[in-house]
Amino acid sequence: RQGIKYYGEESAKRRVVLWDFGAKENIVRELVRRDNYVIRVSSDTTAEEILALRPDGVMLTNGPGDPAENTEIIREIQKLAGKIPVFGICLGHQLFALAMGGKTRKMKYGHRGANQPVKELRTGTVYISSQNHGYEVIAESIQGKGDLSFINVNDNTCEGIEYPDLNAFTVQFHPEACAGPLDASDLFDKFMNVMDGGKINA
Repeated sequence: RQGIKYYGEESAKRRVVLWDFGAKENIVRELVRRDNYVIRVSSDTTAEEILALRPDGVMLTNGPGDPAENTEIIREIQKLAGKIPVFGICLGHQLFALAMGGKTRKMKYGHRGANQPVKELRTGTVYISSQNHGYEVIAESIQGKGDLSFINVNDNTCEGIEYPDLNAFTVQFHPEACAGPLDASDLFDKFMNVMDGGKINA
Protein backbone atom coordinates (compact mmCIF):
# COMPACT_ATOMS: atom_id res chain seq x y z
CA ARG A 1 0.00 0.00 0.00
CA GLN A 2 1.23 3.49 -0.80
CA GLY A 3 1.96 5.81 2.09
CA ILE A 4 -0.61 8.13 3.61
CA LYS A 5 -0.04 11.84 2.88
CA TYR A 6 -1.13 14.73 5.09
CA TYR A 7 -1.97 18.32 4.14
CA GLY A 8 -2.85 21.39 6.17
CA GLU A 9 -2.77 21.84 9.93
CA GLU A 10 -3.63 19.00 12.29
CA SER A 11 -5.42 21.59 14.44
CA ALA A 12 -7.81 22.45 11.56
CA LYS A 13 -11.56 22.51 12.13
CA ARG A 14 -12.19 19.18 10.35
CA ARG A 15 -10.40 16.02 9.28
CA VAL A 16 -11.15 14.86 5.73
CA VAL A 17 -9.97 11.60 4.19
CA LEU A 18 -9.27 12.02 0.49
CA TRP A 19 -9.76 8.56 -1.02
CA ASP A 20 -7.49 8.93 -4.01
CA PHE A 21 -8.47 7.20 -7.26
CA GLY A 22 -6.41 9.67 -9.35
CA ALA A 23 -7.15 13.01 -7.68
CA LYS A 24 -6.33 16.42 -9.06
CA GLU A 25 -4.14 18.46 -6.70
CA ASN A 26 -6.66 21.30 -6.67
CA ILE A 27 -9.08 19.16 -4.64
CA VAL A 28 -6.53 19.16 -1.82
CA ARG A 29 -6.11 22.94 -2.11
CA GLU A 30 -9.87 23.55 -1.98
CA LEU A 31 -10.17 21.43 1.18
CA VAL A 32 -7.16 22.91 3.00
CA ARG A 33 -8.36 26.43 2.13
CA ARG A 34 -11.57 25.66 4.07
CA ASP A 35 -9.80 24.77 7.33
CA ASN A 36 -9.52 21.01 6.82
CA TYR A 37 -6.71 18.63 7.73
CA VAL A 38 -6.56 16.37 4.66
CA ILE A 39 -5.45 12.75 4.93
CA ARG A 40 -4.84 11.33 1.46
CA VAL A 41 -5.11 7.54 1.19
CA SER A 42 -4.63 5.20 -1.75
CA SER A 43 -7.40 3.47 -3.69
CA ASP A 44 -6.80 0.10 -2.00
CA THR A 45 -7.48 1.45 1.51
CA THR A 46 -10.30 -0.32 3.37
CA ALA A 47 -13.36 1.23 4.99
CA GLU A 48 -12.09 0.10 8.39
CA GLU A 49 -8.75 1.85 7.85
CA ILE A 50 -10.53 5.03 6.78
CA LEU A 51 -12.86 5.04 9.81
CA ALA A 52 -9.85 4.41 12.08
CA LEU A 53 -8.48 7.79 10.96
CA ARG A 54 -11.54 9.40 12.63
CA PRO A 55 -12.42 11.74 9.76
CA ASP A 56 -15.35 14.15 9.74
CA GLY A 57 -15.94 13.31 6.08
CA VAL A 58 -14.63 11.34 3.12
CA MET A 59 -13.98 12.65 -0.37
CA LEU A 60 -14.16 10.15 -3.25
CA THR A 61 -12.00 11.52 -6.07
CA ASN A 62 -11.90 11.38 -9.83
CA GLY A 63 -9.91 8.74 -11.67
CA PRO A 64 -9.68 6.80 -14.94
CA GLY A 65 -11.42 3.80 -16.44
CA ASP A 66 -14.63 1.80 -16.25
CA PRO A 67 -16.13 2.34 -12.78
CA ALA A 68 -17.81 -1.07 -12.69
CA GLU A 69 -14.40 -2.82 -12.75
CA ASN A 70 -13.55 -1.45 -9.28
CA THR A 71 -15.45 -4.15 -7.42
CA GLU A 72 -13.31 -4.12 -4.28
CA ILE A 73 -13.56 -0.34 -3.87
CA ILE A 74 -17.33 -0.53 -4.40
CA ARG A 75 -17.58 -3.10 -1.58
CA GLU A 76 -15.57 -0.84 0.75
CA ILE A 77 -17.80 2.14 -0.08
CA GLN A 78 -20.82 0.03 0.87
CA LYS A 79 -19.26 -0.53 4.31
CA LEU A 80 -18.61 3.19 4.72
CA ALA A 81 -21.91 4.58 3.42
CA GLY A 82 -24.12 6.09 6.10
CA LYS A 83 -21.39 6.12 8.74
CA ILE A 84 -19.79 9.39 7.69
CA PRO A 85 -20.53 12.29 5.29
CA VAL A 86 -19.30 11.59 1.74
CA PHE A 87 -18.67 13.88 -1.24
CA GLY A 88 -17.87 12.12 -4.54
CA ILE A 89 -16.50 13.64 -7.74
CA CYS A 90 -16.47 12.08 -11.24
CA LEU A 91 -15.29 8.47 -10.76
CA GLY A 92 -16.17 8.85 -7.06
CA HIS A 93 -19.72 9.78 -8.12
CA GLN A 94 -19.98 6.68 -10.29
CA LEU A 95 -18.50 4.34 -7.67
CA PHE A 96 -20.88 5.56 -4.96
CA ALA A 97 -23.87 5.03 -7.28
CA LEU A 98 -22.68 1.49 -8.03
CA ALA A 99 -22.21 0.86 -4.30
CA MET A 100 -25.84 1.89 -3.79
CA GLY A 101 -27.06 -0.57 -6.42
CA GLY A 102 -27.11 1.86 -9.33
CA LYS A 103 -25.81 1.16 -12.83
CA THR A 104 -23.28 2.82 -15.12
CA ARG A 105 -22.73 2.58 -18.87
CA LYS A 106 -20.25 3.73 -21.49
CA MET A 107 -21.48 6.87 -23.25
CA LYS A 108 -21.73 7.15 -27.02
CA TYR A 109 -20.26 10.63 -26.74
CA GLY A 110 -18.27 11.29 -23.56
CA HIS A 111 -18.15 14.69 -21.90
CA ARG A 112 -14.81 16.42 -22.44
CA GLY A 113 -13.64 19.98 -21.90
CA ALA A 114 -14.31 23.02 -19.73
CA ASN A 115 -17.64 24.16 -21.17
CA GLN A 116 -20.17 21.48 -20.23
CA PRO A 117 -23.44 23.06 -18.99
CA VAL A 118 -25.01 21.32 -16.00
CA LYS A 119 -28.27 22.30 -14.33
CA GLU A 120 -29.04 22.05 -10.63
CA LEU A 121 -32.60 20.74 -10.55
CA ARG A 122 -33.58 22.31 -7.20
CA THR A 123 -32.63 25.87 -8.16
CA GLY A 124 -32.60 25.80 -11.96
CA THR A 125 -29.09 27.29 -11.86
CA VAL A 126 -26.78 26.32 -14.71
CA TYR A 127 -23.08 25.76 -14.01
CA ILE A 128 -20.53 25.75 -16.82
CA SER A 129 -18.45 22.78 -15.73
CA SER A 130 -15.17 21.07 -16.48
CA GLN A 131 -15.53 17.39 -17.39
CA ASN A 132 -13.52 14.47 -18.71
CA HIS A 133 -15.41 11.18 -18.61
CA GLY A 134 -16.74 8.48 -20.89
CA TYR A 135 -19.12 6.70 -18.49
CA GLU A 136 -22.37 7.85 -16.91
CA VAL A 137 -24.62 6.83 -14.06
CA ILE A 138 -27.98 5.70 -15.47
CA ALA A 139 -30.41 8.09 -13.79
CA GLU A 140 -33.30 5.60 -13.61
CA SER A 141 -31.06 3.09 -11.81
CA ILE A 142 -30.75 5.30 -8.71
CA GLN A 143 -34.50 5.85 -8.20
CA GLY A 144 -35.38 4.97 -4.62
CA LYS A 145 -31.69 5.00 -3.69
CA GLY A 146 -30.82 8.65 -4.23
CA ASP A 147 -32.24 11.88 -5.68
CA LEU A 148 -31.09 13.22 -9.03
CA SER A 149 -29.63 16.68 -8.32
CA PHE A 150 -27.87 17.77 -11.54
CA ILE A 151 -28.40 16.97 -15.22
CA ASN A 152 -26.35 17.78 -18.31
CA VAL A 153 -28.17 20.47 -20.30
CA ASN A 154 -27.01 19.06 -23.65
CA ASP A 155 -28.06 15.42 -23.28
CA ASN A 156 -30.01 15.23 -19.97
CA THR A 157 -27.60 12.65 -18.52
CA CYS A 158 -27.12 12.36 -14.77
CA GLU A 159 -24.58 14.85 -13.40
CA GLY A 160 -25.26 14.64 -9.67
CA ILE A 161 -27.05 12.63 -6.97
CA GLU A 162 -27.94 13.36 -3.36
CA TYR A 163 -28.38 10.63 -0.74
CA PRO A 164 -29.93 12.54 2.20
CA ASP A 165 -30.37 9.43 4.37
CA LEU A 166 -26.65 8.66 4.06
CA ASN A 167 -25.29 12.23 4.38
CA ALA A 168 -23.72 11.81 0.94
CA PHE A 169 -23.80 13.67 -2.34
CA THR A 170 -21.88 13.23 -5.59
CA VAL A 171 -21.32 15.07 -8.87
CA GLN A 172 -20.04 13.91 -12.25
CA PHE A 173 -18.23 17.16 -13.06
CA HIS A 174 -15.15 18.76 -11.51
CA PRO A 175 -16.11 21.49 -9.03
CA GLU A 176 -12.46 22.10 -8.21
CA ALA A 177 -11.82 23.23 -11.82
CA CYS A 178 -14.92 25.16 -12.68
CA ALA A 179 -15.40 28.43 -14.51
CA GLY A 180 -18.56 30.21 -15.51
CA PRO A 181 -21.59 32.04 -14.16
CA LEU A 182 -21.68 30.13 -10.88
CA ASP A 183 -18.48 28.72 -9.45
CA ALA A 184 -19.12 25.09 -8.56
CA SER A 185 -16.65 25.34 -5.68
CA ASP A 186 -19.87 26.13 -3.76
CA LEU A 187 -20.17 22.34 -3.58
CA PHE A 188 -17.09 22.23 -1.36
CA ASP A 189 -18.87 24.66 0.97
CA LYS A 190 -21.88 22.34 0.93
CA PHE A 191 -19.60 19.46 2.01
CA MET A 192 -18.29 21.62 4.88
CA ASN A 193 -21.85 22.32 5.98
CA VAL A 194 -22.79 18.62 5.92
CA MET A 195 -19.69 17.70 7.97
CA ASP A 196 -20.67 20.45 10.43
CA GLY A 197 -24.09 18.83 10.90
CA GLY A 198 -26.13 20.57 8.20
CA LYS A 199 -28.66 18.95 5.89
CA ILE A 200 -27.72 17.66 2.42
CA ASN A 201 -30.64 19.30 0.64
CA ALA A 202 -30.66 22.61 2.51
